[in-house]
Amino acid sequence: MSTHRTMGQSHPHESAYAQVAGAAHYIDDLPEVKGTLYAAPILSPVAHGRLNGLDTAPALAMPGVRAVVLAQDIPGAPVLAAFAHDEPIFAHDTVHHVGQVLGLVVATSVMEARRAARAVRPDITPLPAILTIDAALQAQSQVLPPVVVRRGMPEAALQAAPHRLSGQLEVGGQEHFYLEGQIAYALPLEQGQWWIHSSTQHPGEVQHWVAHALGISNHAVRVECRRMGGGFGGKETQAGHLAVWAALAAHKTGHPVKLRLDRDDDFMVTGKRHPFAYQWDVGFDDTGRIQGLVLRMAANCGFSADLSGPVCDRAVFHADNAYYLENVEITSHRCRTHLQSHTAFRGFGGPQGVIAIETIIGDIARALGRDALDVRLANLYGTTERNVTHYQMPVEDNILHDLLPKLELSAQYRQRQEAISTWNSTSLVLKRGLAITPVKFGISFTATLFNQAGALVHVYTDGSVQVNHGGTEMGQGLHTKVAQIVADELGVPLHRVRVTASDTSKVPNASATAASSGTDLNGRAAQFAARNVRDNLASFVCGLDGCGAGAIRFEGGRVVSPTAERSFEDVVNAAYANRIQLWSDGFYRTPKIHYDKTTLTGRPFYYFAYGAACTEVAVDTLTGESRVLRVDILHDVGHSINPAIDIGQIEGGFVQGMGWLTTEQLVWNDQGLLTTHAPSTYKIPATGDIPAHFKVALWPEANREDNVGGSKAVGEPPFMLAISVYEALRNAVAAARGNATAPVQLTAPATAENLLHAIDAMD
Repeated sequence: MSTHRTMGQSHPHESAYAQVAGAAHYIDDLPEVKGTLYAAPILSPVAHGRLNGLDTAPALAMPGVRAVVLAQDIPGAPVLAAFAHDEPIFAHDTVHHVGQVLGLVVATSVMEARRAARAVRPDITPLPAILTIDAALQAQSQVLPPVVVRRGMPEAALQAAPHRLSGQLEVGGQEHFYLEGQIAYALPLEQGQWWIHSSTQHPGEVQHWVAHALGISNHAVRVECRRMGGGFGGKETQAGHLAVWAALAAHKTGHPVKLRLDRDDDFMVTGKRHPFAYQWDVGFDDTGRIQGLVLRMAANCGFSADLSGPVCDRAVFHADNAYYLENVEITSHRCRTHLQSHTAFRGFGGPQGVIAIETIIGDIARALGRDALDVRLANLYGTTERNVTHYQMPVEDNILHDLLPKLELSAQYRQRQEAISTWNSTSLVLKRGLAITPVKFGISFTATLFNQAGALVHVYTDGSVQVNHGGTEMGQGLHTKVAQIVADELGVPLHRVRVTASDTSKVPNASATAASSGTDLNGRAAQFAARNVRDNLASFVCGLDGCGAGAIRFEGGRVVSPTAERSFEDVVNAAYANRIQLWSDGFYRTPKIHYDKTTLTGRPFYYFAYGAACTEVAVDTLTGESRVLRVDILHDVGHSINPAIDIGQIEGGFVQGMGWLTTEQLVWNDQGLLTTHAPSTYKIPATGDIPAHFKVALWPEANREDNVGGSKAVGEPPFMLAISVYEALRNAVAAARGNATAPVQLTAPATAENLLHAIDAMD
C-alpha cells in the first residue's frame, strides 16, 4: 500500500477544529436576512379529541405578533407528503396526541412567538385515547396491517422439543436528544422560488414535502444542510415537519421565517424510538439449541405510520440476530396509539429485534444451568449449513465463529465468570453480572429504492478539489471519509479536498443519510466521480508521454508516467489548456439486493456487519442502583477508512445503547402527556456512567463484498453491543435470588425501580 494513502489512517473530523473553536455554523448561527420573523408552534393539550376551533385573538393582540398560521392557510395539500399520507400538516377536525401542532404564531422575536403561542386557546372536546400497546391490540388499532414471517413447522417443533419456555418482555422507547434541536429557516426568493435551510438527514424529502405543501414543483425548492448537531434518525422524516411549517409561515407573511423548537417542545412534538412488547414460546434441546420459536412483536407506532413499516420490518429481519432459527413464526403488529408518531432511531428497529432473541437465549441458559455464551455459540449461524435466515437470505460472511472466541480470550471471560460467582456467593448486597452478546446487522436500506447515491467532483485549475454528494453530515464523519476516498482516488493530500454542504440543487433525489449506508453509498459515488476525472487526466498524460493510460500513477500530489513526473497542479493546468473535462458526476447503486415486501423474503441486505461486547456490571440489591464496571468490544468495520472515527462511532453507539437500556425512560401519564420531557427528568448517560475500562478493538479482515475501500458500515451496529449490559444486569439479578433456573423478567430500561421489581419478583 502506498504511504501516501489517507484511507486506513486516522484523520481529524473535517469540522473538528471549527467545532472546538465555536466557529462551525449550524442553522441558528447563519446570518439572518433582513426582515426575518420567528415562528412557534401551538400545541394540543389533549391526547385525542374533536377540534372545534382556536381562539387566536389573545395571541394576535400581543406585542410583536405578525400572524397566526392554521390549516386553512396551506396553499397545497393539507397532509404531509409521507408515504402513507396519513398525517396532517396541522391538526384539523381531530387531535391525535398531546403536543400535536395545531398551527403557528409568527412574531418579530423568538420569545414573543413562544409566549403568544401559549396564549392561543384551543376548543377541544376530549375523546377516548389509546395509550398503550395492550389497549391498541385489544382495539385492533393499527397504522399498518400485521406481518407474519414463517419457516418450517414451529408448532410441531415446540411439541417435540425436550425443553420449552414461554416469556414476555417490554422495552421502552428512546428520545433522540440531539444536541442541535429541530430547526428550519425558510427564505422566499424571486419568481416563486424557495431556499430552505434544514437540519435534516434527508434534504430531498424536505424538498418534496415543502413543494407538496406549497403546491409548487420540486425544482422551485432548494434545500441545504451544511451540518447537523446530531440526528440519530430523528431528523430523517421529522425534520421535514419543521421545514414545512416554516415555509408555510413564510408564505403567509412574505418574510423569511425561522422555526426552532425549544427542548421541551421538541420532546412533546417529535417521535421517539418505538417501544415494543413481546411474547414468545420457545423449544430447545439439552445444549440450548433452539428447535422451535413462536414470537409476537408489537410496536407502539404513535398516531401515524411515519417509518413504522420499515422499522418493524427490520425488527423482524433482526429477530434472529446471529442465530439460526429452523422452525420459527414471527408476527409483527404495528399499533396505532394517541402518542407522538414514532420514527427512525439508530438501528431502525434492529435493536428491538435483537434484544428479544438475546433475552430468550439468556433464559434458556438459566433454565439449563449452562453458561449463556455456550448457548449462544450452539445457536450461531453456520458457514456451509444452517446458514440461511428466516427471510431466505444466505449468510455468506459469518465471522462470529472466529470473533467470539477471540473476545472470550482477550476479555478473560471464563476466569471472570468464576471470580464473579465467588464474589456473588459472599456478597449479600452487591451482585455482579457478566455477559457476552454478539451482533449480526444487515447493511442496506430495507426499501430497495433508497440504495442509490450521486456525487459531484470538481477539480479547479489550482489543483484543489471540491466534492458534493447527497449525504448529510451529522457529526458521524461522513464528509471526512468521503474526502479521504476522493483524495486517494486523485492522489492528492487530504487538505486539498473540500466537501461542501448537502444541497438538492447539486445532487438531486438523494436518499436519506441513514441505515449506516452513508459512506457505502456516497463514498462510492464520489469515488466513481473522482475516477472519471482521474481517467480524463491519465488519458491526457499518456498522450503526452506515449504510454498506456494504465501506466499513469496518481500519488502524493504527483502524476507519474514511465517517462516523466509532474505535479498534480501542473497536469491540471495543462489539461485545462487542452480543454479536458476536470469535473464529473458519479452514481452508485448497491448490487445484489432484492426482496418481496409482502412476504419479507429475499436478500434485503448487501452484507452483514458483526461484533461482540463483553460487559461486567454491579447491582445494589437494596437500592436498585447499577453500574457498568468494564466493557471489552471487538467489532467488525472491514478495512477501516478512518479508525479514529470508527472507534468513536463504536464507543458512542454503545453508550447510546446503554442509555436506552438503563437510564432513558419515557413516561406518559394516563392523559397521554409525556412527563419526562426535559433533561431534568430524562436521563441520558453522562461521563460518570462510562466505565474506566472501556476497550475497543477492530476486527482486521476486509469486507468480503466489493464495498468502498473494503470497509463496512459502522453507525448502527455498535448500538446493539449494549445489549450485553442488559444481559449482564439480568445475570446480576439472577444472582440475587434463590432460584437460579427461573427466567428473569426485567423491563427495559433497567432503571433502579425496574431492577428492584425484577429482584422482588423472585422472592
